Amino acid sequence: MNTAVLRLPPRRLLRLQALETRNALLEVWRQPSFAVPTLLFPLLFYVLFGLLLPSRTGSAAPAHYLLATYGAFAVIGPALFGFGVGMAMDEERGWLRLRRVSPMPMAVYFLARIATGMVFALAVVLLLSALAALAGGVRLEPWRWALLWATLVLGTLPFSALGLLVGSLVPARSAVAVVNLIYLPLSLLSGLWVPILFFPEGLQRFAIALPAFHLGDLALAIVGIGEANVPLSLTVLAGSGLLFLGLALAVQRRRRG
Repeated sequence: MNTAVLRLPPRRLLRLQALETRNALLEVWRQPSFAVPTLLFPLLFYVLFGLLLPSRTGSAAPAHYLLATYGAFAVIGPALFGFGVGMAMDEERGWLRLRRVSPMPMAVYFLARIATGMVFALAVVLLLSALAALAGGVRLEPWRWALLWATLVLGTLPFSALGLLVGSLVPARSAVAVVNLIYLPLSLLSGLWVPILFFPEGLQRFAIALPAFHLGDLALAIVGIGEANVPLSLTVLAGSGLLFLGLALAVQRRRRG
């Protein structure tokens, strides 16, 4: 039945996608358990560790460093929770089963979830950037600001794939716990809270294999701290995203079968 929708003119398909994305945005916005932590927690962490504590030591460097690493931390959350929790809840309510037999392609649903995560990611990154510039004294060239925002927002894609995998595997009642068990250790072990230089050597090597580390490393290089291995970071991010997506699609096909 999906072929009926696929034959629609491109303009009508775009309108269908826009409506589905709008509904997904409204759905998550009306869930304070998603919207409030997504937007506020990274800002609160930045105020505490990037502004208040460093000001007592007379150092301004953390304001720049944590803009990049907390920015990476901030955008991973919407991607993981938007898919991992939202999709698991839709599955439990029976909405996904209904969508699978409806004329609307499942790709429209997935793209709406991805777009929702990217919109929330952009919102929190812009808020974080405004806070860093106004209260932290962070000064970057316009092209660096634009590149930072684009990198962080596009960097949500592999984590959306990871969220899709989690949402395909776990029931709704345990989705929040499972996502947190992935999100928080992943952020810590990737050096988004504490630089990996303070880690034991074995953990440093492990961190380099994590996609979140490479997203943070790219962001740090953009704000002028360190030099990222751009080809390696892009390869890890793209490769992990494709791996998670392939596994998630395999689970989805098995469920449809």
